[in-house]
Amino acid sequence: MPKRIFSIWRIVGLVFLLLLGLFVIVTSHVETPPPMDTLYLDSTKPTEDRIENLLAQMTLAEKIGQMALVEKNSVQTPTDISRYHLGGLLSGSGSKPADNSVDGWKAMIDGYQAEVKQSRLGIPLLYGTDAVHGHAHIEGLTVFPHMIGLGATRDPELVREVAAATAADMLRSGANWNYAPNLDQPRDIRWGRVYEAFSDDPTLVSELGVAYVEGLQQGGTASGTAIGVLATPKHFVGIGSQIWGTSQNKNFFIDQGEVAADEVALRTEYLPPFAAAIDAGALSIMVGLHTLGDDRVIRQKYLLTDVLKGELGFTGFLVSDWYGVYEGKTSTFIATVQALNAGVDMVMLPFDYRTFVRNVTWANRLGLISDARIDDAVRRILRAKFALGLFDTPNEAAAETVSDNAVRALAREAVGKSAVLLKNTDNILPLRPSTPRIFVAGGSADNVGKQMGAWSIEWQGIDGNWPLGATSILAGIQAAVSPATKVEYRADGVFATGTKAAIGIAVVGEKPYAEGWGDRALPILDEADRIAIKNLQAVADRVIVIVVAGRPLLLAEEVTTIDGLVMAWLPGSEGAGVADVLFGRRPFTGVLPLPWPLRSEQLPITTTGVTADGTPVLYPRYFGLLNNAN
Repeated sequence: MPKRIFSIWRIVGLVFLLLLGLFVIVTSHVETPPPMDTLYLDSTKPTEDRIENLLAQMTLAEKIGQMALVEKNSVQTPTDISRYHLGGLLSGSGSKPADNSVDGWKAMIDGYQAEVKQSRLGIPLLYGTDAVHGHAHIEGLTVFPHMIGLGATRDPELVREVAAATAADMLRSGANWNYAPNLDQPRDIRWGRVYEAFSDDPTLVSELGVAYVEGLQQGGTASGTAIGVLATPKHFVGIGSQIWGTSQNKNFFIDQGEVAADEVALRTEYLPPFAAAIDAGALSIMVGLHTLGDDRVIRQKYLLTDVLKGELGFTGFLVSDWYGVYEGKTSTFIATVQALNAGVDMVMLPFDYRTFVRNVTWANRLGLISDARIDDAVRRILRAKFALGLFDTPNEAAAETVSDNAVRALAREAVGKSAVLLKNTDNILPLRPSTPRIFVAGGSADNVGKQMGAWSIEWQGIDGNWPLGATSILAGIQAAVSPATKVEYRADGVFATGTKAAIGIAVVGEKPYAEGWGDRALPILDEADRIAIKNLQAVADRVIVIVVAGRPLLLAEEVTTIDGLVMAWLPGSEGAGVADVLFGRRPFTGVLPLPWPLRSEQLPITTTGVTADGTPVLYPRYFGLLNNAN
């Protein structure tokens, strides 16, 4: 009897699979190439008509493939790009071609796009990268200050120009999608991503975020009909307000942590920058890896669909962050269903696209993800691709816009405008270029890698001066002084016995770090830099400290003993911009885009400037001394 029952159920199972297969065949499109005059290839037709025409011709497999975003090194064979109809590829920072040049990138990406043309519908790829302060993955290109430095400038037009220059370099390399700007609002300097944000002030974040979106999407276009590079405001929503010690990543402390549920803060602080970016034309938004309230944002339909797409009228697509759909979940199938139904449109997998395609296919056939939800997601992705002009004549407008002297001059201007003068005893700054002897010390004086920070060549940044064409802060100082001035450098601040300098400059700060690897309970100078400052004070009449860091550091002790203090942030490849303000070629105009705490007990600090212990900060937001240029 048991064997008979087993046989009956096996027959039922086989019949079910047969019927399911027939259903797939009946409901699928016949995969025949579209006619040459098909509407979606006609650039004279309205975009929405082209989208609907293309969508109507797509099979389920082609639609699901468009929702997959894969790291380029995870593509098992190039033919998988067309076989699985992939919608996008990306280079994680550090993921680059063997020939890490503009031409090398262009050849690599063109090869991927050529593979797409072998598919039935020929839907072009989005190719994304974290060009968050210039296209800094490619050695020799200009690296701009990180966004916290741009926040210190409070200059929307400068930010727009920086974004446009970044877009131009990206287009030359074949990349068309930038995971920027960052609209986070950091309240706690212990967080390792402070430098990626403009400010903790939602008003300034909104203003500069709009400028960056416009610069990327308008920069480098041949005509007004297509955007240049697809912008991606991130990380939706509330990041910067995580609670210390709540990270769900065992390696971190606050990154990927929890944000308290607060509808007032959501409406008045977190959402306005995204609303402004949407109004500015953003067609891609990245969802964060954090938790807001009781659940990860990636699974909250209220935030992703009801608020962002409904209330704010966002017509572009939502993309998840790196492995963000699956963080904290044991079942990729369940995680995929939850995220897509919440409103995620494209999943940064970034690895296993075959499992993703299988999961979504089965979820759709089982009624767990509707046809309408898939169509909505693909429609949004296609809208961005049409806006980029990917189906039409390729946009090569940036071909003549190399990282030449004009772009380097722009970066140098940004460095000077971002520097903040915090202490200037007896107006020691600006320095005289004719100062007879200057001693320079500190581990960040002659290290381009430190001044560029992370997301530069490699994900976690580099150490040293090997990037081509970059200028260290020391080199900038040496070029700024008169021929008669003697500039001597020792990282440890130990100079020949008996010599004395009128001026000592200590360039100190942090080693590069990215994401939660930069979470630090006490963001302070390392011991070597602290000793270098003391050594320098013993051999120089007056000492100026320049901080090269992605966030304010706890410097209460040092501030009381030095004559001048300058925050240079992470200035990028053009260290000469720091020398410009030191020697008066450019006046100090930068201000702090967030408060500078006195001690760790004051953290976090609210957007209104109230510290955790109720005591005054060392320097409030928007503090910055001004001086006149020579």
